[in-house]
Amino acid sequence: MESEFRKQFDGLCEKYTELLLGDASEELIEKVKVWALYTHIAKSMPPLAKHWNATYPDAKDEMKALISEIKQLNEQHRANKNKD
Repeated sequence: MESEFRKQFDGLCEKYTELLLGDASEELIEKVKVWALYTHIAKSMPPLAKHWNATYPDAKDEMKALISEIKQLNEQHRANKNKD
């Protein structure tokens, strides 16, 4: 799926990650994609997210850690931005 659309969408994800966290490494971009999709699922289909969390408790713990990491990186980025 390496179409023009995919390149443009990847650019959007890269810019979003950069604005959100202050860095757009491949690893962070992937983490933000997972975080964004999970957050959307949890808000739009809570029973599905609850079922997944119950079925895969280890994955739920990893997701909680990922959400916490993104929140912390965003707070650091915002704090550094306000210093400038």
